[in-house]
Amino acid sequence: MKPLVLATVLLQAVSLWAQKDPADYVNPFIGTDFHGHTYPGATVPFGMVQLSPDTRLSGWDGCSGYHYTDRVIYGFSHTHLSGTGASDYGDILFAPVVGKSPIFESKKYSSPFNKNNEQAKAGYYSVFLDKYKVKAELTTTARVGFHKYTYAKPNEPAMVIDLSHRDKVLEAWFKVVGKNELRGYRHSSQWAKDQKIYFVARFSEPFALGPKFTDDSGEMNTLVNDDGTVEVHGTKLKAWVLFPKLKNKVLLVKVGISFVSEEGALKNLEAEVPGWDFDGVVEAARKWWNDELSKIQVEGGTPEELTTFYTAMYHAMVVPNIFSDVDGLYRTMDGNVRYANGFTPYTVFSIWDTYRAWHPLMTIIDTKRTSDYINTFLSHYRYGGRLPVWELAANETDCMIGYHSVSVIADAWIKGIRGFDAEYAFQAMKHSANLNHFGLLYYKRYGFIPGDMEHESVSKTLEYAYDDWCIAQMAKGLGKHDDYSTFIKRAQSYKNLYDPDTRLMRPRLNGGFKHNFNPAEVDQHFTEANSWQYSFYVPHDVTGLISLHGGMEKFEAKLDDLFSAPSQLAGRNQVDITGLIGQYAHGNEPSHHMAYLYNYVGKPWKTQQLVKRIMVEMYSHKPDGICGNEDCGQMSAWYIMSAMGFYPLCPGSTQNAIGSPLFPKIAINIENGKKFTVIAENLSNQNIYIQSATLNGKPITRSWIDHTEIMAGGELVLTMDSIPSDTWGTQPVDLPSTSINENPITIAPFLVAASDVFTDTLTVAISSVQPDAQIFYSVEPLDKPLPKTNWKQGNRVTLTESQKIRAFAILPNGQTSAVVEGTYRRVNSIANVQLKSKYSSLYTAGGDLGLVDGVRGAKNFRIGGWQGYQGQDFEAVVDLGEVKPVKQISAGFLQDASPWIMMPREVSFSVSTDGQSFVEVGTIKSDIPENLMDPTIKDFTANVDTKARFVKVYAKAFGPLPSWHESAGEPSWLFIDEITIK
Repeated sequence: MKPLVLATVLLQAVSLWAQKDPADYVNPFIGTDFHGHTYPGATVPFGMVQLSPDTRLSGWDGCSGYHYTDRVIYGFSHTHLSGTGASDYGDILFAPVVGKSPIFESKKYSSPFNKNNEQAKAGYYSVFLDKYKVKAELTTTARVGFHKYTYAKPNEPAMVIDLSHRDKVLEAWFKVVGKNELRGYRHSSQWAKDQKIYFVARFSEPFALGPKFTDDSGEMNTLVNDDGTVEVHGTKLKAWVLFPKLKNKVLLVKVGISFVSEEGALKNLEAEVPGWDFDGVVEAARKWWNDELSKIQVEGGTPEELTTFYTAMYHAMVVPNIFSDVDGLYRTMDGNVRYANGFTPYTVFSIWDTYRAWHPLMTIIDTKRTSDYINTFLSHYRYGGRLPVWELAANETDCMIGYHSVSVIADAWIKGIRGFDAEYAFQAMKHSANLNHFGLLYYKRYGFIPGDMEHESVSKTLEYAYDDWCIAQMAKGLGKHDDYSTFIKRAQSYKNLYDPDTRLMRPRLNGGFKHNFNPAEVDQHFTEANSWQYSFYVPHDVTGLISLHGGMEKFEAKLDDLFSAPSQLAGRNQVDITGLIGQYAHGNEPSHHMAYLYNYVGKPWKTQQLVKRIMVEMYSHKPDGICGNEDCGQMSAWYIMSAMGFYPLCPGSTQNAIGSPLFPKIAINIENGKKFTVIAENLSNQNIYIQSATLNGKPITRSWIDHTEIMAGGELVLTMDSIPSDTWGTQPVDLPSTSINENPITIAPFLVAASDVFTDTLTVAISSVQPDAQIFYSVEPLDKPLPKTNWKQGNRVTLTESQKIRAFAILPNGQTSAVVEGTYRRVNSIANVQLKSKYSSLYTAGGDLGLVDGVRGAKNFRIGGWQGYQGQDFEAVVDLGEVKPVKQISAGFLQDASPWIMMPREVSFSVSTDGQSFVEVGTIKSDIPENLMDPTIKDFTANVDTKARFVKVYAKAFGPLPSWHESAGEPSWLFIDEITIK
């Protein structure tokens, strides 16, 4: 080919590629492999219906109902979750089959398929079912799923409709209406404990035979209504219907759904799909997607990068989902049905994830829906009693931590979005903060959550502190000065967890810090993370965190340690922790802002380098192209914001940290009609560092841009190079909106001792992070507090008996800290405990002597107190120090079957006078049912009459989890505490 001809062909190819619409780049298969937990089926932006194939009925990687590696389809259901870490939905499954005999078992109506015959686009999905030779095509409107089935055997077309699919059904019914309509209802309990959904299915052909019904529970009831319609009721209902020979081989099905009523589903169906034009609905869905995706327009980039970007946009727009019918009716948190006055209600709010970047993204590209989301939150408060934490189908799941609705509300209000009642919203925000559940009682009392009083204590303390800062910002804006003072002090609670020795956030136990601390260990003190992944979670007071570290150089060095530490995790296996760079975990949300922290120490080039690396390594255009759970759009929102060149490090602030843009040009079409454009001059794979910047033609050297500057429209031009700049952005970020300069708190002191249990004497030191703080303490009996506390000044105590130490700190200005306390127990009658088994570092009960310290572990094993052994028997020898009369031996065990903790099969006791020759004196078998799910404590006790110096306790572990357990076959845990000898 001649060079001129070749050039012409290449230009034509580029021209054709450039003409593609954003929707053409969407690949719904991205995230369906690895642990992305997305689904490939048809939906429209924020639609109520997610019509998608179901290939997996259970398991963590089956949360969306689909996994890319599967090769069997059970059918096509109408609701799915995108990227969650828990399973639900999969409602109303349709499965095309052939033949005149009813097929009801899922393994019989399922079909294998070839991946080459599967296709997914924005608003459309198709696949060929090999078993039945049926091509399935799916599309949707907001509230209606539209099916098209082309049968190779048109003389035997049939359909199975399964209402028992996936989760537990509490109640269900079918109703036959006319010759081509089937209606139904499904009331189920899974993640959402009380989910109700109605549907109306209308077929393009009349029924030839059927419907025929079955109920796997054998409790089906059939009713004939006054209008002649037939209803069947049950809890495991399925229907089968045969159609006449299809002249054109095609059967169409329209399914309207509603979370309100049968009438609502019918209204939705008739309003949104009145005809039978399948291709027209496909094109309308594509146009809708194209309009939404065009809110951000990209120029440049490879086809793969554009696919990754616009699919991220797509995933950011498949949730939340419209929750009201076309007439405005919706189900409220109290189970009633009400009319939404002035707003559109939504559902599926994964707020622990999405408050970080997804909601801030929406404050730029979708302000109207942002007001709708907040009004939905306020509806939950009005009719459910509090703001949502993790809402699903008008149910509060209480999954994850914090009260991050307040972040969404404050962030929107600070940014000028005022389509809601701010006074009522502030009332709701304070209400969430002033509850006493989930550790809040201790948080308010001590200024932090002790890890021996509430599990996930570090994560909860840090996230509560951020939420309180958000409330303080709203209070300040509303002129509520007392509330501002209260919550800005609470926002500094993170300081009470800072350990000056390790310069990390460390669990507080018994008045001090956790012994045997490993920052890489994933344990019960953190939420899906470890200390590395939470120690930089102070987005609202970065300046204060830097100060705790001793200045910017030390803080920068610790950040370097985060990104360069070995990536090996310790402790609990946590499948959410993926996408590791050092101990930074991009696959889970707590780390998401941390790459941008280098801007705060005047090293923006490190941010630019890391952000570019994360975009390239953790995202791609392939099915495994998301390095962790998509989490309802948060993973994608991080990518979208970062690709645009900036990121909301602290929602509730209007500042966005500048990173390294992915494309030469990217434009945001703002709802107010203005356009904001980011241009990266000289951008390439090597030129990732910013050398200079202008905003609307004026030079800027700061490494952040304000939300108001974006919304005003304009142009940010970044000049890129292959080497870091030693001038641009080197002035550290120090903004009032991300630092706390008022009402500083006195940090709680901490107790330091070698152990909480001792046999002779114990020295306890009392220390403070603040060098100018004076320490006051008191020593008190364990069970008989002194009438009046006798406070002494000092920082060291030596104990010779069991006692309680209480302490507080006071600064020169007279401000005092909360009072902390630690209990130290002397074990008098036991010389030693020799463990023959090895306990987990996660569950130590305070060490070897923790089994005999007289303190029983609580039913909530997550707060400590129990020694845990997995996949092994327990054996220990207690040395009484001398031969003594022994009347009774007892050992306590815990069963909590859901998290794998089972009673031992049996416990035996043996005694010895010399430690060599043991005589068995009792064996007790467990009488606790293995399927008892409630946390249960049992003492295995033997009454004896003997003399001994050594007592051996042996517990036979339960073994692998039983077949009925959701994790059948996995090694169970054995939890023991306390051993008592009388």
